Amino acid sequence: MELIKDKTFGGERPLFAIHDTRLENVTITEGESGIKCCQRLEADRCRFIGKYPWWHVDGSLITNCYFEVGSRSAIWYSNDMIMRDSVIDAPKFFREMDGLTLENVQFADADETFWKVKNLKVRNVTLHEGTYPFMFCENVDVDGLKSDSKYVFQYVKNAVIRNAHIVTKDAFWETENVTIYDSHLDGEYLGWHSKNLRLVRCHIAGEQPLCYIDGLTLEDCTIDALSDRAFEDSSNINAEIRGAVTEIKNPISGRIVADAVGKITLDEHLKQPGNCEIIIRK
Repeated sequence: MELIKDKTFGGERPLFAIHDTRLENVTITEGESGIKCCQRLEADRCRFIGKYPWWHVDGSLITNCYFEVGSRSAIWYSNDMIMRDSVIDAPKFFREMDGLTLENVQFADADETFWKVKNLKVRNVTLHEGTYPFMFCENVDVDGLKSDSKYVFQYVKNAVIRNAHIVTKDAFWETENVTIYDSHLDGEYLGWHSKNLRLVRCHIAGEQPLCYIDGLTLEDCTIDALSDRAFEDSSNINAEIRGAVTEIKNPISGRIVADAVGKITLDEHLKQPGNCEIIIRK
């Protein structure tokens, strides 16, 4: 593997089409498309400043690198990538990719990050600010995520998420086949319009959670006292809740078990079959 070390590159496409190359302590300065149409690259202790610095790169390892604010839309159309121990201060990262693993990565602006990424693995990642990370992703494996970004995990298919602390708005909308373990989920309208959503040992907070879902499972979960109008228009529910639920409203079908329920609303808007069983533990 060729080694490029302690160098600075700028301008338009300075490292176009390189392959089987390791970059150490390299800086990509102002300009566009510093690394493009490449194969089998490694980058360690590198700094990226200009726009679009890493596009159409297949087979890469990025470690201990820093992406400055100006490196927006930095990594797109690049398959089979591993990134470790790096810091990203720019938005719109990781689009249209297949095979991406992140370990110990911090985002200062996660706006529109992880769009249409397949086979995504996330370990110990922090997302700050921005909107719509993880849009349209498929086959997602997360263990260790902290996020205050808005509208996370929209239109995601086939995901398993563990040990996440998420504070957001409108999370997990229109998802399909998502399971979440041992996580804190605080967001308005959590899980709306999803299919086959399963939560295990999770704490749920935020206004009007878990509505308009077909196939909802809760195992040993808790629901915050300020969360009202839960389960509206949701069907095929199997919910085992520890503690109380402030309000259950118009669940369509299934079974909900809790230690206490403050209010049960079954009004003229209840949809058929309207036979959801609500059980209060004794």
